[in-house]
Amino acid sequence: MSIDFDIRYADHPDAAKRFTTEETREKFLIAEPFKSGEIALTYSHVDRIIAGGITPASSPLALEAGKELGVDFFLARREMGVINIGGQGSISINGKKYPVGSREGMYIGMGSKDVVFASDTATSPAKFYINSAPAHKSYPTVLIDLEKANKVKLGSPENLNVRTINQFVHPAVCQSCQLVMGMTLLAPGSVWNTMPCHTHERRMEVYLYFDMEKDTRVFHLMGRPDQTRHVVMANEQAIISPSWSIHSGVGTSSYTFIWGMCGENITFDDMDFVDMADLK
Repeated sequence: MSIDFDIRYADHPDAAKRFTTEETREKFLIAEPFKSGEIALTYSHVDRIIAGGITPASSPLALEAGKELGVDFFLARREMGVINIGGQGSISINGKKYPVGSREGMYIGMGSKDVVFASDTATSPAKFYINSAPAHKSYPTVLIDLEKANKVKLGSPENLNVRTINQFVHPAVCQSCQLVMGMTLLAPGSVWNTMPCHTHERRMEVYLYFDMEKDTRVFHLMGRPDQTRHVVMANEQAIISPSWSIHSGVGTSSYTFIWGMCGENITFDDMDFVDMADLK
């Protein structure tokens, strides 16, 4: 099936600080990345990342390139990270089938031509969340589960931010060109993520929030440190964070989030930390 990309253009931070709530949501929020039986992808001109969901129902979904990519197949000049947040499914790459369960993922290297996503059952479909970035070299495809992911524990109970960062696409787990991707699990009673906050001028980031109840929300913080804004987000929504923006959030209840980055490097701790006194 052909893909209709939701195209998002890059915005200057001086312009972004004047956006209304509606304009901010229109430009940065990915409101519905998972649509049953569809491939729903957003193409951002911020480092040309592609983010979104692939939700097979009764039939498999084949990933194809659209006119936006200008190539014969989707991963002709791209790499991809995938994490499944739904039911049991599979990804077939050039005819080889990989079972991918809930909270399991893959790195798929450049040059993988035939990529097909499937759910084991339509009643409990897989929900494949993907991040894809331009690539310059083909690295091996790797199946990655939570046990294989590299784990970093951060935070403290007094700051309500105890969390485990599971690095899926990361130099400690697999090779990639510029994509880094992982899933952060918050401890019971913790609601803050990525706080104290930071920017990284060399890389952009996308967040997907999920594991939320219908009546709960995450207040995602963005903007320059001295011009902060917030976006109120519901379950299974994603948001684009340009390199000039902080990216942090607090939930009204428990949640999980997937982060993905691309840009100049793949150094996870290459961050410009922001002092609390500088936040406005």
